[in-house]
Amino acid sequence: MVVRRGGLPAVGRYVVLSAVLAGMLFPFVWMLRVSLLPTGSIAAENLLSSTFTLTNFLDLFAQTNMGIYLINSLATGIITTLGNILFCFTVAYTLARYRTITNRLLFVSVIVILMIPAHIVIIPLYILCVKGGMYDNYWALILPWLVNPIGIFLVKQYIETIPTSMEEAARIDGAGELTILFRVMMPMCKPALAVLAIQVFFTHWNSFLFPYILTQSESVRTLPVGLAMFQGHQAIDWQHLMAGSTIAVVPVLIVFVILQRRIVSGITAGAIKQ
Repeated sequence: MVVRRGGLPAVGRYVVLSAVLAGMLFPFVWMLRVSLLPTGSIAAENLLSSTFTLTNFLDLFAQTNMGIYLINSLATGIITTLGNILFCFTVAYTLARYRTITNRLLFVSVIVILMIPAHIVIIPLYILCVKGGMYDNYWALILPWLVNPIGIFLVKQYIETIPTSMEEAARIDGAGELTILFRVMMPMCKPALAVLAIQVFFTHWNSFLFPYILTQSESVRTLPVGLAMFQGHQAIDWQHLMAGSTIAVVPVLIVFVILQRRIVSGITAGAIKQ
């Protein structure tokens, strides 16, 4: 048996990790099993039965606005992600390469904003959306989230690891600032931008509180808000709720499995300067 100093035996580590994995997978398995039960059945009594049906998934698209919720979540998530890539990158490049007193103060303000809980801005943001005519439309789901301080900080730290000699060589060859920005630096920042895109999309895809507060029409509701409507005051439609939750979770799991290495690399992106 292989044993490392100061640690558990290899078999013990695998047993512990397997137990943790089982605990993390159980909610997903339970959600999927309930979504395949007939409508009206008691989940606790039928989890181990051999009854399976796809009726709940079909009902979601035939009898509810699940298709609209999916389109809204995808559209706002993609637009917000693209906006963050553009604006966070340009702001981060300016802060990283032009070291003026103003830029240093702006970067300090970015750090300060990171310390402010997002829930503090609920009321000011609501008032701003109402007075600005953005309430209950797509602007309320997109415009306030086109840039975020975490993305600026992440990309700035990554840009600072790139030697300035790359830009100087491009200038000697006659490249302008926009060419350097989008054709030299942006391709070199792909790892950090990929991590930013994944984090922004996942956050926006799972966002519930702000879309719930800033919208009230079925036509602009996102998927998390739409799923909450299956919970009534007297009862909860578990089968359809779990079916909708499965639809919401599966795309996220697929993206996470494919891009998990880039997500993990985001923790250390820009942490070490050369």
